[in-house]
Amino acid sequence: MNKQMIRGGLALLAVAGALAACSPQEMETPPVTVKTAQGPVTCQLYTHSQVYWDRSTDRPATMSVKDADNICREEGYRVQRLGL
Repeated sequence: MNKQMIRGGLALLAVAGALAACSPQEMETPPVTVKTAQGPVTCQLYTHSQVYWDRSTDRPATMSVKDADNICREEGYRVQRLGL
């Protein structure tokens, strides 16, 4: 192995370690409620720079978890676009 490959590998490990230290709980924002035709969906949004972890924490009984989570991700994108 040459020095450049070793440095690249070490840099990659440093980035991976930094990401592993982050947890969703550290990035939570206050929950929000989104009104839908089926009823309110409570969403847990995370940092406004990404929506990967955004999810529902409460939903109408007639709504699937997948649909509620999608509503929350849409709300995350809306907040992101507005720069809130």
